[in-house]
Amino acid sequence: MTQLIIRQISLFISISLLSAILSGCGFQLRGNYLLAPELQTIEFSSVDKFGELTRLVRQHLKINDVKLVKASDKAIPQMRILQDNLDRRTLSVFPNGQVAEYELIYTVRYQVLIPGKDVQNFNFELNRDYQDDPDIALAKSRELSLMLREMRQEAATKILRDMASIEL
Repeated sequence: MTQLIIRQISLFISISLLSAILSGCGFQLRGNYLLAPELQTIEFSSVDKFGELTRLVRQHLKINDVKLVKASDKAIPQMRILQDNLDRRTLSVFPNGQVAEYELIYTVRYQVLIPGKDVQNFNFELNRDYQDDPDIALAKSRELSLMLREMRQEAATKILRDMASIEL
């Protein structure tokens, strides 16, 4: 009985010590960005109001305690997603002429408007290779949709990283 209590106490002390060391060195979980205080309240808009990228960016902003407001009379920062576009380019073909491999190109353009500053425009591309196989079309269709979801998630994360690096 005494040994059990000693083990529990030593386990508690070990976990507490590990937590103190991790928090003391500045460790933070991924996805948590330190945004400037001026960017803690923004007006957010997007060309595609109900698109997946818009939803993911809203979700990331809320996780980072950013207050999203509708159009306001006050001079507050604005973020606008201007475009998110998916293109594909043929990389290789089968001997029978069917496409064997594509390059998926996901392009995102957005801007951040901060009162009293110049408009800051951002754009980037994410690229992935996708191998198509007509014999397993259903599985490849599912793989493609998962890949697109992953690319949009990465794009939303990049937008937040870019916002954290904005100098005011």
